[in-house]
Amino acid sequence: MIPALPRTVRAVDTAQLLNLAQETAVYGFSQRLPVDWLQDHLAAEATHYLFPTLVQQLRHRPEVPLQWRCQQLLTVRTGEQIWGLLDVLPDTFDKIPETLDTASRKDIVNRMEHAVTVREWAGADGC
Repeated sequence: MIPALPRTVRAVDTAQLLNLAQETAVYGFSQRLPVDWLQDHLAAEATHYLFPTLVQQLRHRPEVPLQWRCQQLLTVRTGEQIWGLLDVLPDTFDKIPETLDTASRKDIVNRMEHAVTVREWAGADGC
């Protein structure tokens, strides 16, 4: 049975996000940014946000575990917030504490909808 996709936003610090990216790389999930790119561009003391939007199950690759495709709002060293995607194991996501109230979650989702994408930002920045 496929676990229900949570309709919430979770906050993580940069170290936690780097750990998530590393886990994603180990599993070879398709939606992720390289850990070294994140280390080079994320604000060290920032909070980043994950919002699950899709259950990703690769039926043609049964060895790959089910994952949740999350929208992510990242804060880079310039202070800008950019939008990307990250595939996360459901159990890993569930272990991230729920720390945001309803108004904060709505605000973050709204900011995600208006943020430039990682690709647009990286192109504009010459990264």
